[in-house]
Amino acid sequence: MTAPFTYTDQQDTRSGFGAGLLELGRKNPEVVALCADLTGSLKMDAFEKEFPERFFQVGIAEANMIGIAAGMTIGGRIPFTGTFANFSTGRVYDQIRQSVAYSGKNVKICASHAGLTLGEDGATHQILEDIGLMKMLPHMVVINPCDFNQTKAATLAIAEYEGPVYLRFGRPKVPNFTPADQKFEIGKAVLLKEGKDVSIFATGHLVWKALKAAEALMEKGIDAEVINIHTIKPLDEAAVLASVSKTGCAVSAEEHQRHGGLGDSIAQVLSMKLPKPLEYVAVNDSFGESGTPEELMVKYGLDTSDIVKAAEASIARK
Repeated sequence: MTAPFTYTDQQDTRSGFGAGLLELGRKNPEVVALCADLTGSLKMDAFEKEFPERFFQVGIAEANMIGIAAGMTIGGRIPFTGTFANFSTGRVYDQIRQSVAYSGKNVKICASHAGLTLGEDGATHQILEDIGLMKMLPHMVVINPCDFNQTKAATLAIAEYEGPVYLRFGRPKVPNFTPADQKFEIGKAVLLKEGKDVSIFATGHLVWKALKAAEALMEKGIDAEVINIHTIKPLDEAAVLASVSKTGCAVSAEEHQRHGGLGDSIAQVLSMKLPKPLEYVAVNDSFGESGTPEELMVKYGLDTSDIVKAAEASIARK
């Protein structure tokens, strides 16, 4: 991609999951779906309507849902579980650890309404720790796509992967700017813009903001490289090292706590193999609150201007 960056429309990433799940249902008879009383919110209703015999409404019983899903894999099914990210991880961490990750079960844990952009529902629902929780589990793949098209592509791709996956997406409508026909490669970062002065590694909803930040930095004479880290685990270490070897400094940008998220994964790679300055754009050890998604992104330092400031700070530390 080259500046100026454009998008075709704005769509919620949860709808990308719903579209991908429906397509999977038509392609693969082993795919089944389980939901914890949030079928409409997870956009799983089209799958339920077309494949009622392969859809299981478990009610508000998330721990039971994970256990059922783990059992289904023994019979060769490929279960996709769906609920809010807070309930997909924090509420059922023990079941995920013991029944899914420990034994490497082929369960796809699909989580909507992640991060601050859940908005008005407030801090009790705005989980900002889920990436850290899930990436620490052995055998768990962690994916956080950036728009509708990439979420759909990721949903299709994880069905082909044998093993547990955490797929994170959201509720608000965001720019849809990646190709509709893209091939999603687990663990392979996507270079969106080449640059020589600073590397910006972004994930999820922050990818578009990183591209806009690159435009603002270009106006200041700063040539930023932007890389979409859609797979946080396994991290594309080669892409991180190649970019920072060229630019000499970096920024991580994510809708997550700064502790335990993408930034910490990048910092670990750099500290061990290429010590260079890194600035974080993330929530700084705080719970969220009620507000519109954009209001919260600004208040908690996750806006385009915050990425610009972080890039300038990182360059100053070279």
